[in-house]
Amino acid sequence: MTKEVLISVQGLQIVDNEVEEAASDEELDRIETICPGEYYYRNDAHFLLYEEIVEGFPEPVKNMIKLKNKEFILTKKGPVNVQMVFSEGKKTMTDYETPFGNILIALDTKKINMEESNHSMKIHIAYGLEANYQFIADCNITVEIKSRV
Repeated sequence: MTKEVLISVQGLQIVDNEVEEAASDEELDRIETICPGEYYYRNDAHFLLYEEIVEGFPEPVKNMIKLKNKEFILTKKGPVNVQMVFSEGKKTMTDYETPFGNILIALDTKKINMEESNHSMKIHIAYGLEANYQFIADCNITVEIKSRV
């Protein structure tokens, strides 16, 4: 994979049986961000660096993803600060710092899958999300990385 990449991060939250009940995809909490970034492979780990523009804030959020074995770590710095650790079969907790206050979140990672080729990578994470000790939703994240050739 080249250093310069295009990164797509897609998220989906499913609360109870929303999938069966939703009349269309718009009724599910689906988010997608596409942005340019940089890819590195060092010490048996994949690294991605990219910036995200957050509406209403003058500075971007700087993101770093580290993927090694069955552990995916997302670090955000800027208007929001957090280090989210997704480790297959484990529950992790962290403080999600926002300009409006902190939220204690738990990530109960069920599965991490990765597909890799010479010019692309696709990572899928299935996890349960809790905020302040309350179950929020079952979630899925898909991160697709493609070389910008």
